[in-house]
Amino acid sequence: MQELFSLAEQADQADVPDGVSLPEEIKRREDRLAAMAVAKAKIAARAEERYQREKAEYDEKMARRAAKEEAAGKKLGGKPPKAPEPGARDRDQINLTDEESRIMPVAGGGFEQAYNAQAGVDAATMLVVAVGVAQATNDKEQVEPMLATLKAQAEVLGPVESLIADSGFCSEKNITACEAAGINPVIAVARDEHHPDWRQRHSEPAPLPANATPVQALSHRLKTKAGRALYALRKQTVEPVFGIIKSVMGFRQFSLRGLKKVTGEWTLVCLAWNLKRMAKLRPQ
Repeated sequence: MQELFSLAEQADQADVPDGVSLPEEIKRREDRLAAMAVAKAKIAARAEERYQREKAEYDEKMARRAAKEEAAGKKLGGKPPKAPEPGARDRDQINLTDEESRIMPVAGGGFEQAYNAQAGVDAATMLVVAVGVAQATNDKEQVEPMLATLKAQAEVLGPVESLIADSGFCSEKNITACEAAGINPVIAVARDEHHPDWRQRHSEPAPLPANATPVQALSHRLKTKAGRALYALRKQTVEPVFGIIKSVMGFRQFSLRGLKKVTGEWTLVCLAWNLKRMAKLRPQ
């Protein structure tokens, strides 16, 4: 019997490289399959959350479309909004190292595992007055959280007069949210032309129609001289802050993992900027 056991052991180890333990290798593969099963479940949960969010947005769009058709007494032209589809998509992924991060497009092309860092900057002092870190790539979803932060700080920092942002933040929902909070939205509706006609820069737009939508009303305000002057502050307010944080302070990626820790790290970075800026603002 012992001889048979010895022969079986020799057969089991015949094709196994030196240093390899079959039980450990089997356990490693079982652990990998278990981790993949957990990851698939999380991807499915994210897909369901996304579907519910997109479904709510779709229902809202269809309700507005139906109201417009009822008011006009006819069907609207153009393609109706496309209904979202439930379930996971082929491109859905999850990062096993930092599952709270998301794959996001980066400037110049390509994608990175990242977070979406936001900062509200005071136009007069260039101090960061509100920060946020999100998992969503779309900036349109970041306006309402920023408004909530600004509202919570109003007793200390004072009321906010205007919110200036680029076209990535523009939506009818965000315009309405700003107005409801008593804040003047100065959000680009579309990308600016690099070389507009000189007459446009020295003239006022035509009167706004009485039935204009919130987006049309905002676009009209941005075409006025006052609106153009106010929006121009964005390029000399928030853009230099991000540029200095990246190029001068050398902060280009997070060192920590997890949304809570990354939020804390971004808060410390913005605090460091504020200290640097306050030293510059102090009387000489």
